[in-house]
Amino acid sequence: MLHTRQPSSPSRIRYRLLADRSAKILFGAAALFGILIMGILLVRITSEGLNWLSLDFLTGRFSTSPEKAGIMGAVLGTFWLLAVVVPVTMVVGIGSAVYLELYSKSGRIRTFIQTNIGNLAGVPSIVYGILGLTVFVRALGFGSVVLAGGLTLSLLILPIVIVAAQEALRSVPSQLGDASYALGGSKWQTIQSVILPVALPAILTGAILALSRAIGETAPLVVLGIPALLIPFPGGILDRFTVLPMQIYYWTLDAALVADYAHLAAAASIVLLISLFILNGSAIYLRNKYSMKA
Repeated sequence: MLHTRQPSSPSRIRYRLLADRSAKILFGAAALFGILIMGILLVRITSEGLNWLSLDFLTGRFSTSPEKAGIMGAVLGTFWLLAVVVPVTMVVGIGSAVYLELYSKSGRIRTFIQTNIGNLAGVPSIVYGILGLTVFVRALGFGSVVLAGGLTLSLLILPIVIVAAQEALRSVPSQLGDASYALGGSKWQTIQSVILPVALPAILTGAILALSRAIGETAPLVVLGIPALLIPFPGGILDRFTVLPMQIYYWTLDAALVADYAHLAAAASIVLLISLFILNGSAIYLRNKYSMKA
């Protein structure tokens, strides 16, 4: 028996059009809200800090005088921090994802581990600061040095990197691995030569975005006791250090006493934002470059 659809009534058509228009306005407003807040932030920071951004500010040391203060120590501290975070995160994060996704068998243990990794990704960053203070600073005796800060921030972003890498590995078509096995390839040869190259763009994107979060974190470093005072430039991973978010945080607090510190905080925020934009831009570049090769 042939069923025919009844034509919609005019009132029902008007209701659908109204719902469609309302959804469009609602979603557009949501997108504009984020752009508006970002625009206000950029205008405020630029108006307050752009005039204080100079070569002397970028290359200068910390000073109690706002006119002489610089951020080179914080910039170097950020680079040394990344020198610890990048290798630890990439090796441990990608290695864990490869094991969980390609070597471990399905079962309760794997489900338990993956559930806990997902939960750890949502733990507040200050909790990782308490963990780093307990383990790296006090138990292992590192003190408030680059190594302790880097390992703490690595723990913070590891769940994000593992989840992103697992999703990337899961998205690789199974036919590619099957073809490699059919040609006599071993498990590791298949992973190294077939699966990882295809999954690499998404893995790099997730890892770089996680690194962007790491260099913008302040709460864990405050708990670790990272200073923002007059200290020598860090020259290794066992030196005391500070980073841009810590410097911005303390200058913002000092602005209640001396107004010029607000301008220094705004100028340092511009440098931090530019660093984040460069990192995020490199993530997009690498994703596009390796996507084309894959």
